[in-house]
Order: sequence, then structure tokens, then C-alpha cells
Amino acid sequence: MVATARELAEQQGWDAVTTRRLAERIEYSQPVLYSHFRGKREIIGAVALEGAAEMAAAVRAAASAADGPRERVATLARAYLDFAERNPAVYDALFQLDGGLAFADEDTPQPLKDAFAALLESLGEVAGDGVHPALFTEVFWASLHGLATLTRAGRLPPEDTEPSVELLVDRLAMV
Repeated sequence: MVATARELAEQQGWDAVTTRRLAERIEYSQPVLYSHFRGKREIIGAVALEGAAEMAAAVRAAASAADGPRERVATLARAYLDFAERNPAVYDALFQLDGGLAFADEDTPQPLKDAFAALLESLGEVAGDGVHPALFTEVFWASLHGLATLTRAGRLPPEDTEPSVELLVDRLAMV
């Protein structure tokens, strides 16, 4: 069900993901679908949780292959932006749409906590003296989110992505 919702959202956008259309695609009745999800909001949340786990794995894999703090941070940033570009519907489920998920709260689901931890693992080491690593990670993440969102919206040209990553690494991470 989640894979089908995600596929439909990636192909046609989240407006195309309705319980009726999803039930037709997976060849279940709507009541069966409602026995798993109370509605579209929960479907979005399920896609977001799956996406968070994938994003965490992608960021960790990229960072682990890099040598030294500067390359680790730059590689992490590129992996994050690449994930956002390759998975726009999942990215929207994570950060733009209401999936009913709590962020930065004790009720935050583990996949979301793990996605943050994947960033913190590399970014925390470059936060700088007197800067709380989690706060630095939030600010760096916000910068990456802004780049991903503005590029996708056509507000930033895609060819500026690499110079933007370099600027973030050099000026914000200062490594």
C-alpha cells in the first residue's frame, strides 16, 4: 500500500493519491484500505517514515565514504540534496505535507529521529566551539532544505547547487 501510494505520488503528485484511487490500484476495497490507514494523512505519514529511513541510509553511506570532516560534510550535503531531487513526493511527505508526525518531540517516530541522527553524526563534529551540535545540525539542515525547496521551485538554478554546497561548507561549517 505504501509503495503504491509513493509510486502514484511520484508519478502524478500527491493530489492524485486518494483512498479510492489507491484502493483501485492495489485491488482492495476502500474498507480494507481504511483498516490499515484512517485516511490520506496516515498514508503520507507512512511514506514519510519510509523516506526518512532511506534518507538516513543515503546520508550515512555518503558520509562514511568521505575522508575528513570537510569532505564528509560536503558529501552529506550532496547526498541530502540528491535524495530530495530524486524523491520529490517522498521529500514533500517528509517536510511539506501533514503526515500527522511529531518532529522534535518525545513522540517523534524513530525513523525521523534516526534521520536527524544521521545528519548530527557528521555535522556535530564541525559545529565549532561553544555551539550546540544539535542546534548547528538544525541550522545546516534548514539551509539544505531551503536549497532543495528553492531549486525545485525554480527559484534557484540547478547549476548553483554545487557552489551553494561549497558556500555552506566553507562558511557555515567552516571546515
